[in-house]
Amino acid sequence: MTRLSVNINKAATLRNSRGGNNPDVARVAMDCERFGADGVTVHPRPDERHIRRSDVLAIKKIITTEFNVEGYPDERFLALIEEVRPAQATLVPDPPSALTSSVGWDTVREKKFLAAVISQIKKWGVRVSVFVNPDLAMVRGASAVGADRIELYTEPYAAAFHSHREKAVAPYILAAEEARQLGLGLNAGHDLDLRNLKFLKQSLPFLEEVSIGHALICDALYLGLENAIQMYKREIND
Repeated sequence: MTRLSVNINKAATLRNSRGGNNPDVARVAMDCERFGADGVTVHPRPDERHIRRSDVLAIKKIITTEFNVEGYPDERFLALIEEVRPAQATLVPDPPSALTSSVGWDTVREKKFLAAVISQIKKWGVRVSVFVNPDLAMVRGASAVGADRIELYTEPYAAAFHSHREKAVAPYILAAEEARQLGLGLNAGHDLDLRNLKFLKQSLPFLEEVSIGHALICDALYLGLENAIQMYKREIND
């Protein structure tokens, strides 16, 4: 079974746009679980333009499924991981000013840095996933630095899906098989939605987890949060 982790950053963006606590981000996390999500993902950034450090601490106290915290592994992020001890830390190479994740790690060039960071996080009992492009060298590099999983960056797949889905998914199939051979777990995320998700899962049968936020929250505006979560789960587990 492929697990659905709902990224709730957009709920925090909506709250922050007006001040106050509506919507209540911790309540959104609990409701995602109640509506069938297998986990919750957050990506706190230094400027706290959506998820805040206080949100991460509050969610940790109430979450009953898997908690995944994404971010660039600077001192601030590592201190948060040490305090919260989520089930999974997903390392992304975003600079602080990035609007959203837009590229995977160069796990070869950043080998020394990543190896040290991953070693420390794993000492805290936290599983580590590394965000990578579907490139065999980057997958091998993730294994070499001690990652437990990779998260395949799926924006290129999503962008090309409607014009030639077989061609779009081909590098992901190769990267997934390489990960399996190396003993790495397989996650995926970015721009996945109700149109392209099922084909990705059918093409990557060993896919363990997808992290989806923007598209799912947009769909929830029309479908309702509970219905949207259930529809996404059906796409990956029919």
